[in-house]
Amino acid sequence: MKGIFLDTEASGLDPFIHSILEIGIKAIDLSSGECLGAYSTAIYLTPEEWAKSDKASLHVNGFSYEMVKDAPKKEAVATDIQAFFKTHKLKRTHAVFICQNPSFDRVFFGQLIPPKEQEMRAYPYHWLDLASMYWGISLKQSPPSLPWERGISKNKIADTYSIPPEEMPHRAINGVDHLIACYEAVVGFPKKTS
Repeated sequence: MKGIFLDTEASGLDPFIHSILEIGIKAIDLSSGECLGAYSTAIYLTPEEWAKSDKASLHVNGFSYEMVKDAPKKEAVATDIQAFFKTHKLKRTHAVFICQNPSFDRVFFGQLIPPKEQEMRAYPYHWLDLASMYWGISLKQSPPSLPWERGISKNKIADTYSIPPEEMPHRAINGVDHLIACYEAVVGFPKKTS
């Protein structure tokens, strides 16, 4: 089974107003932890799209218009992602998406590859989240570590396992690397050799 570790940065939180700015993806063998491939890029926004940006979101991800004005357009990024998925055979029954916040990442990923096209290409439809994995494992510890008392943000999960917080400002591929480190600490790769 393969994990599609994915993170996005966007110009705000509302997919009906805001736009995806950046995407980072790593395909990981979930048994061994081997990285099978990576893809990351900023994404072009028109001046009109940029004007709708939420300043609080831009503060978190540190994006400026200079960083996206010459980036590849959504259509080119979609073509690259389709090639990446084809190369690494990222299809349902053989792969799952793993994110920190799949409800956010999935909808902004849909701005590049619309849900109907994802279905047509048989992309995985399972979008798993690290917080739920951590929640379930925490409650099974003896004694239970109550996740609602400690917190379930990725940085809180990282802190539990003595992993440094994600770098600021956020970048999609850094978010993916941090997610993988947290996933390995929480769930692990059962056949990974040291």
